[in-house]
Amino acid sequence: MKIPLKGKVLVAQGGGPTAVINQSLVGVTLEARKYAEVQAVYGALHGVRGIVEGDLLDLTRETMHNLERVAASSSSALLSTRDKPDAAYCSRILDRMRQHDIRYFFYIGGNDSADTVRIIDEQAREAGYDLRCIHIPKTIDNDLAINDHCPGFGSAARFVTQAFMGLNLDSRALPGVLIGVVMGRHSGFLTAASALAKKYEDEGPHLIYLPERSFDMERFIADVEQVYCKYGRCVVAVAEGIKDASGNPIYINLKGAQEQDAHGNWQLSGSGVLGEFLTDALRSRLKVSRVRADTFGYLQRCFAGVISDRDSQEARELGEIAVHYALMDHLGGSIVIRRPVMNYGVSYDLVPLAEVAGKTRVMPDAFITPEGNGVTEAFLDYCRPLAGTKIPESFRLRAPRVH
Repeated sequence: MKIPLKGKVLVAQGGGPTAVINQSLVGVTLEARKYAEVQAVYGALHGVRGIVEGDLLDLTRETMHNLERVAASSSSALLSTRDKPDAAYCSRILDRMRQHDIRYFFYIGGNDSADTVRIIDEQAREAGYDLRCIHIPKTIDNDLAINDHCPGFGSAARFVTQAFMGLNLDSRALPGVLIGVVMGRHSGFLTAASALAKKYEDEGPHLIYLPERSFDMERFIADVEQVYCKYGRCVVAVAEGIKDASGNPIYINLKGAQEQDAHGNWQLSGSGVLGEFLTDALRSRLKVSRVRADTFGYLQRCFAGVISDRDSQEARELGEIAVHYALMDHLGGSIVIRRPVMNYGVSYDLVPLAEVAGKTRVMPDAFITPEGNGVTEAFLDYCRPLAGTKIPESFRLRAPRVH
């Protein structure tokens, strides 16, 4: 039986912010403050960089009232970082933890953050330093291995759904071709969420293109033309990470493509280059006067007021559960969300960090139509509960025409 560790808690947030990441932060903070063996709860500003630089907040001295207000606020209250720590970087992190007598480390982030936690955990073991490391999942891409879904995705999916509702309304009033470019480097979950916007038979998105299927320009133009001829308009959802037949992202060969970050990822959301490329191709090949593209970009991550209630509740629970694993069960690892029943319930589990760290989950084949340009009812059943309750609806006039 492991003896409870006495010392301090350190919590940090890494990678792209989400609308509910602060719920996990506050869940950790408030729950950890209940334990006698916890001497203080520190928060690192700018993630792992703040740990190395000693830029810490004493969250023990934060009021519960203000913490609850922060929990309901979007984005990373502790600020974030795109630093990708290697073994030497993590060694410096561990040195800082020793200086502050950190015995519990909670890192809220995606698969790269999980890998950072894995390295720190391994180094602590090798050094004989007692440290409980927990990775708490978050990502709007919904691409963490093992997890049924990830905190942050539901709220981003809600935003994408409502954005495409708006594109449907715009397209019906002023017909044409409207393209929405959605985040999704390797996984198409968020782009696929646009399908929840469809209420009437003639509404879009009529076509959905995902990184899991090869993108062919000739097929794309033919698809759009077919839909436009049928409905007199076409609404398209495109993932920013769509790839050609060789598996190369379409984006990287376009004029104006951005540089790669520290993780080797192309900066896909910083411009409208992909949308412009697609609209130019359609204008040159189809006789359609109104062709437009909107690149949603960073709007999807932290849009204030568009937060899934279920997403928020689960993010909070994850923070609390993380503390239970570390302080009650004396365990470390990565917390995952499972869905024992499809409609609807979740359970939380702890798995070894290596099972999540650095791995990417993609859309299963059962969620994508055989044609590769849409999603199935199975995906809609999967996604609908995650976007939360009381999603707005649009309605049409039913009055008869005057003769």
